[in-house]
Amino acid sequence: MKKIICKMLVVAAAVAMASACAPKAHKIQITAHRGFWKCEEAQFAENSIKSLALAQEHGLWGSEFDIRLTSDSIVVVNHNEDFHGLVVIDHTYAELQEFKLENGEKLPTLDDYLTQGEKSDKTVLVVELKPMKSQELDELLTQKTLAALKAHNLYDPKRAIFISFSKYISDRIAELAPEFTNQYLGGEIAPDDLVKDGINGIDYHFSVFDKNPGWIEQARAHDMSINVWTVNDSTDIQRMIDFGVDCITTNEPLRVRGMLDGNEFVIK
Repeated sequence: MKKIICKMLVVAAAVAMASACAPKAHKIQITAHRGFWKCEEAQFAENSIKSLALAQEHGLWGSEFDIRLTSDSIVVVNHNEDFHGLVVIDHTYAELQEFKLENGEKLPTLDDYLTQGEKSDKTVLVVELKPMKSQELDELLTQKTLAALKAHNLYDPKRAIFISFSKYISDRIAELAPEFTNQYLGGEIAPDDLVKDGINGIDYHFSVFDKNPGWIEQARAHDMSINVWTVNDSTDIQRMIDFGVDCITTNEPLRVRGMLDGNEFVIK
């Protein structure tokens, strides 16, 4: 009898501890990383029009894509500095048209991408502005991005947010479009320091939060949005859920959705 009571007390204590440590009901958003979709039937290609369409079709909160400039100042959607071995900033858009994405699409321009983005208001466009070779080019990319969103009737904080590794770009977004969510990606600057420059969000790799768990409390104190990339392993996903981040950017959006379903987390 004593053993049974003792076991019951241990179980009760464990449940109480788990309840105390578990986060309260909290809305976690899911963003497809670079529009990433592991689906052969969908003719997968990251940063493609098809990947954005899939994110929209599945009702994901956001779809991330990367933009950069060609040598003739066309804004294109491409993650890597090069495209088929050609450095994007050193070539004209016409020169890059000889090559295709893995799914046969041409390299999309920002206008191409935003044309698809206009088709659904359920999925936020998470625009990553890539650092260019100079501050002048960073400025040009920023100005062209804001102008394109306006031209496509997507200049709306509910339809688009900004992220960048460039502190200069993040600072400029804070100045030019302060009403938008603007997440800095660098990972080496504490939220207390970012908020002084008007930056209202962070989007750091999950290892940064492991090393600096107090940064989540800092960000919360300033009402900053908290995103984490790129979380694909189930254990890491659960750790970030327990940390209480606002958004998980992942190559496995449906896996994250499955982990969130069935408990107290609600997907917007």
